[in-house]
This record gives sequence, C-alpha cells and structure tokens, in this order.
Amino acid sequence: MAKVIRPTYPKEISIGLLLLVFAIAFFLSHMIFKSPPAGETEGTSVYVGMTLVSIAVIVMCLVLWEEFLFPIKIRRDEDHWDFRNHRNKLKTQLLIYFAIPAIFAFIYLEYEVNEVRYWAWAAVVLIAPVAGKLITGINNYNDFLKVSNEFIEYKNNAEEGKFPVTDIKRIVLVKDDRKVLHKIQLYFKDGKEVTIDIDEMELHDFYEHIDKFMLAHYKELI
Repeated sequence: MAKVIRPTYPKEISIGLLLLVFAIAFFLSHMIFKSPPAGETEGTSVYVGMTLVSIAVIVMCLVLWEEFLFPIKIRRDEDHWDFRNHRNKLKTQLLIYFAIPAIFAFIYLEYEVNEVRYWAWAAVVLIAPVAGKLITGINNYNDFLKVSNEFIEYKNNAEEGKFPVTDIKRIVLVKDDRKVLHKIQLYFKDGKEVTIDIDEMELHDFYEHIDKFMLAHYKELI
C-alpha cells in the first residue's frame, strides 16, 4: 500500500502550465535557426524545427517537475514505512530524457543553425534534468530508509544496517537552521553509534513525514 503525500496538480492546471511553457519555448526557439534545409520552404522548416525544440523543453520540464507524472508516495507495509526514491520513476525519467539528445541531434543534422545559440539551448535543456534530478536519482538508486516499531533499517550507498529498536538507547534527530531534519543519530546500549545521513539519500520529499514518524513511534528514545 502507498500513501500519496504530494499529489499532482489538477490536470487542467498542469496541462495549462505545460502549454504555456511550450508556447514560450516555441516563440523563442526561432533564434536557433539560420535557414531551412535544402528543398524546403523557410516557413515549413522553421516551424517544424521550433516545434521539435519546444517538445524537448517540455520533456525537460517533465523530468524536473516530477509531480506531473509521479505523485510523491510513501510505501506502507503491515509492519513498516518504506521511504525511498522509487525506481520505476527513475527508469521512466531516463527513458523520456533520451528524447532530448535525439531531438537536438536531428535538428543539428537536418537544419542550418546558429552555432552559438544552438549549443546554448542544447546545453540548458540537456544539462538541467541531469544536474537537477537524474544524477542524484542514479546515485541513490538503491538507497532507502525503513522504520517500524520493531526496527530501523537503511541503505546509503556503501553504508547500510538493520537495527532492532530494543538495542537502541537514544535517538537524536539532527536538524538544520530551518528546523528541517537531515540526519538521524542512533546511540546503542552497547556504546555503538550510527549516523544515518538522510540528506544524502534523495529523501528530501519525505523529511517532514520521517520526522513525524520518529516523534510518534520513538518518543521515549528521542
């Protein structure tokens, strides 16, 4: 079972925003082109190319604006809550992202372009999704935090562990200046200490809910 914690906007609003972005990109993208390919009229060439560029911009927005296609959900099983960067979402993001280089490669091969403006547009549209979402998603592909009344389990790249709550003496919730949770420190009865760096695990959408769960279920340890 999954609980939606950040639903998408109503479809009318979401589609309207994307159409607005498309229109703005279409209006501005004419600066990329110098002249139409041989054998075509200028109008046809420019409009088709502008449409392709606008589609690439929309794809960029879909990757960056995850909530449009992927409502933020928490997986809730019978005995635990599972906070993780959902893998199917990342696979879909990667798949649609590949449309961007394909579009710009086609435009470069088929159209006469203004080199400076073309590469500027291509750099922004290609790099923004990678820097904004894809790199962190790939780096944290297997990371997760599971919490229940019986155990706390996590994986953060090479670091991982599963700890019975009965072995824990104290839990410290480390927050930043904005009072946002970003680390969980576990102090065990045998003197061992473990820090779970949730700020390194692509879990920023869940900070508030992790905080509430910890306070509700581990109140005596915090």
